[in-house]
Amino acid sequence: MKAFCDMFPPKVDEYEELLTGNRIWKGRLTNVGVLTADECKEYGVTGPLLRAAGVKWDLRKAQPYSGYEKYDFEIPIRQNGDTFDRYIVRMQEMRQATRIIRQAVENIPEGPIMAKVAKVIKPPVGEAYVSIEAPKGELGYYVVSDGTTQPYRVRVRPPSFVNLQALDRMVRGGLVADIVAVIGTLDIVLGEVDR
Repeated sequence: MKAFCDMFPPKVDEYEELLTGNRIWKGRLTNVGVLTADECKEYGVTGPLLRAAGVKWDLRKAQPYSGYEKYDFEIPIRQNGDTFDRYIVRMQEMRQATRIIRQAVENIPEGPIMAKVAKVIKPPVGEAYVSIEAPKGELGYYVVSDGTTQPYRVRVRPPSFVNLQALDRMVRGGLVADIVAVIGTLDIVLGEVDR
């Protein structure tokens, strides 16, 4: 992981040198597929799409879990909510992810690490919703349990599915050629949408 953390940032620098200042790249992405902060909230959009519209929201900071409160990292945000800003946010997030990985690796204790986890876990009776900040946005699980090994109900909130509903709004009035760029910065996984 340390070798990866040394190798990866210079690669991101290369991508940015090639793309970020390129006038053709900027011209094709700026003011394309705009989604304002209010529209993001209206659609329930999360992750890089929301942050590119100027909303500084990341579950790892807002509702820390799994030790994220111990890590020093920034939440990249932009203001325009366009395809170019979504690209910039994702580039900055790759740098922040590397920063988190470095800190995590430095804090791994010496010696063997082995957790004992039961093969079957019985969730307690009741209902719970737990979410994490996945690369594409909020990934949440709603579970209703009757105390047996199989929950009574499970509902997944996948970020690709939720974020995809804003596509229609983002491409209206634009060019057909812009749809590819907009979908690229939505970063959807169709298997997640299909489920």
